[in-house]
Amino acid sequence: MEKKECPEKSSSSEEELPRRVYRELPCVSETLCDISHFFQEDDETEAEPLLFRAVPECQLSGGDIPSVSEEQESSEGQDSVCFEIEEDYKNRQFLGPEGNVDVELIDKSTNRYSVWFPTAGWYLWSATGLGFLVRDEVTVTIAFGSWSQHLALDLQHHEQWLVGGPLFDVTAEPEEAVAEIHLPHFISLQAGEVDVSWFLVAHFKNEGMVLEHPARVEPFYAVLESPSFSLMGILLRIASGTRLSIPITSNTLIYYHPHPEDIKFHLYLVPSDALLTKAIDDEEDRFHGVRLQTSPPMEPLNFGSSYIVSNSANLKVMPKELKLSYRSPGEIQHFSKFYAGQMKEPIQLEITEKRHGTLVWDTEVKPVDLQLVAASAPPPFSGAAFVKENHRQLQARMGDLKGVLDDLQDNEVLTENEKELVEQEKTRQSKNEALLSMVEKKGDLALDVLFRSISERDPYLVSYLRQQNL
Repeated sequence: MEKKECPEKSSSSEEELPRRVYRELPCVSETLCDISHFFQEDDETEAEPLLFRAVPECQLSGGDIPSVSEEQESSEGQDSVCFEIEEDYKNRQFLGPEGNVDVELIDKSTNRYSVWFPTAGWYLWSATGLGFLVRDEVTVTIAFGSWSQHLALDLQHHEQWLVGGPLFDVTAEPEEAVAEIHLPHFISLQAGEVDVSWFLVAHFKNEGMVLEHPARVEPFYAVLESPSFSLMGILLRIASGTRLSIPITSNTLIYYHPHPEDIKFHLYLVPSDALLTKAIDDEEDRFHGVRLQTSPPMEPLNFGSSYIVSNSANLKVMPKELKLSYRSPGEIQHFSKFYAGQMKEPIQLEITEKRHGTLVWDTEVKPVDLQLVAASAPPPFSGAAFVKENHRQLQARMGDLKGVLDDLQDNEVLTENEKELVEQEKTRQSKNEALLSMVEKKGDLALDVLFRSISERDPYLVSYLRQQNL
């Protein structure tokens, strides 16, 4: 197949812009995926590397892959944690040649977004690492996918595959206006251990998985020229039976959970995927976790290797061992947790590579800075307070109560007789009022159970009311 020609660029400075901007991306970025059923704190099993076997008949297209022109830059380290509360960084904007371009949510149920690029040039969505070089004005739609949901259809026994970055569902109108798509990846090219010929772009179409060579591979992204549009992402093809240590860029995420008697920390070791980082941020926020800002590991870490988490205070870490692996945003992400009591002294945290005992990351957590974080953080969310504050709205808006009543009876909040009294009311709103009044008289613990039930049975109502209260 003929190698597609690169679109002309107006200047050498324009040519260098994508590389420069990708290197300057912040460690913290946003994902716009909605995730749930995420935490399983008691599950201490290890996450396995996401290795797949793909169909041998997969089609290959695209030209030869040139060598990488420059090395990936490593992040600069820090001596200690920076305890600044994150601002709301819901970054729904592309960086463009004439300024920022807004991204519009067009379908909340599928998390699909649309953006209109008004002029030719290069655009980057820093929240995701996804970039476009366009020849003319164009409208692009973007959604996010899960590898595990799609690669399972293509499992065979001839080649092994390693996920190298997020999965995007991209369309464009008109398609010919898009000259290049820049797909983000977290594979480290710094040490020259990875052959760029291993990189492939997987397209998931009606006929199955179709493979394409990227036109070139750069640190942080791979380029598709004159692209076709589909659900797509970066895969590495590794010969069957080959045992390789694939270096990747990674992030260490620490979350502080304040408590007057026993402070808790969650520590994650994950690939440097902006969507994944924001997914973890969002889920930790649901449980009132505050991320402590710290530098990532200085050097690339090996995909699939095991790492040991330890601390200077000899606090019990559960589990001590984390395996560096990739799980799509929305899947269960494994982490280590430890309790620090009231934490009177600084704690030094370390991560070492299990096989060789090499120190790969460390930082210091100081009590005085935790106090500043706690003072600046919003008060913990209360389900009971939510129900009380939104009594009138819930009375007017709650729907079918059958599931909620069952939950309350199962949790011994309501008796069978009380459940029947609610059901005997003649209108929906009178049933809602009878239930709310009955549970409020039983106290905050009962209201917390009611809130959890409503959240599970009607999450859109709860989300709507919480937005109204912001």
